[in-house]
Amino acid sequence: MSSGAPTPKVPNPVRQFIDDETGTSNVRLLRSFRAQLTALYLAFFSLLFVLFSIFLYGELSRSLTARLDNTLASEADTAAVLFPDELQEMHGDAPAAAREVVMELKVHGDFVTIREGSHVLAASPNFAPDPRDRSAARTVQAAGRTYHIAVSAPLDSIHAELAVVRRAIFIALPLILALAGLGGYVLATRGLRPLGWMADQARRITGSNLDTRIQIDNAAEELSVLVTSFNELLARLDQSFDTMRRFVADASHELRTPIAVIRGEADVALSQERSPAEYRESLAVVLDEARRLSRLVDDLLNLARADAGHVTLQTQDFYLNELLAECCRSVQGLAITRGLALECLPGDDLQFTGDEQLLRRLVINLLDNAIRYTPSGGKVSATLQTGATSVQLRVSDTGIGIAPADAARVFERFYRAGEARSRQDGGFGLGLAIVRWVAESHRGAVECTSTSGHGSTFTVTLPK
Repeated sequence: MSSGAPTPKVPNPVRQFIDDETGTSNVRLLRSFRAQLTALYLAFFSLLFVLFSIFLYGELSRSLTARLDNTLASEADTAAVLFPDELQEMHGDAPAAAREVVMELKVHGDFVTIREGSHVLAASPNFAPDPRDRSAARTVQAAGRTYHIAVSAPLDSIHAELAVVRRAIFIALPLILALAGLGGYVLATRGLRPLGWMADQARRITGSNLDTRIQIDNAAEELSVLVTSFNELLARLDQSFDTMRRFVADASHELRTPIAVIRGEADVALSQERSPAEYRESLAVVLDEARRLSRLVDDLLNLARADAGHVTLQTQDFYLNELLAECCRSVQGLAITRGLALECLPGDDLQFTGDEQLLRRLVINLLDNAIRYTPSGGKVSATLQTGATSVQLRVSDTGIGIAPADAARVFERFYRAGEARSRQDGGFGLGLAIVRWVAESHRGAVECTSTSGHGSTFTVTLPK
């Protein structure tokens, strides 16, 4: 191998295994989420186990103490019954009777004390009183005297049993938590596996196959909602990409036509010597096409700025009825040239707050659109109506109309409804798109109602 040749990269099997197991960063994030779920499950289970152990330990302690108290009470009752009988048998010898009762109760292993007042008559051997011991006391009347019998027992046996329970809990706790952690990890892995499938399918979707949809069989309800939402997002992206591709193609076509005319006219004018009149004629054609091209570029720039949110409304107070009247006067000459009757009904004074220049562009576009597609002898009318909370600007014509299938798409950029609305009319298919943008930027809306061959009506609704 020559010294200039690149050294081949030796594959790292460990790295390859990790890559195969983890995949892209999305899967690593998924595993991190799995670890979080496992940790939360383990923490919750640990809390439950600790609380249950505390409850079990407390209940067991109370149960053992209650059982010892019941045993001491039973022995105290037994001693209270035996002592009078023994006293009678001993002919009133109280100490001897007390010793006999203590000897009979010795088999139970508890400590018995019999007193007369403060004098101890008999007590269990090796008895050392402890305030922590459990005890039961009884008072006996015999031979005209009062005797006190007390039976007590230490808590050593209970403490020993509780120590066994504590050891069992401490030994079982780590084992149970380990099993719980393993089970939680398995459950989290199984529960998140469909998300991994979704991630694998999503990675295979690119701009060239946006029509592909995520498919998860027998998905849980929550995952079904996620899959449906993601597929709806893909559908919107697919529609947006399609609109963008169509927009680029239409814009390129619109730009190519005036550029081709300008180049062709310049080539013809420069191909040979011509008279000043011929040069002026060629320059007039070039100027006309340049104006068309400039208007198209301005429209595209305005729409691009609107899409990017870079257009700020220059709001001011003005009279909307006066704006409508001025717009009608500006297109009156065009209507007369085409042999149309233009009717303007602006109504009474209506003060409005908005961007006057943009709203003027909206009205001019609607009037120009109506005049452009109305045959000679027809009529175009513009009216302004005021409601309680909104203002309606309505532009109607008796022109060629729009088919129902096209009425919903006339506001799309570069869209022309039918062959009658061709580029030869001088438009670019951007006027109504600008109308919708201006209306929506003023928190309004625009709609079209039309019947093919019987004219159209465009209604712009703006909030007061």
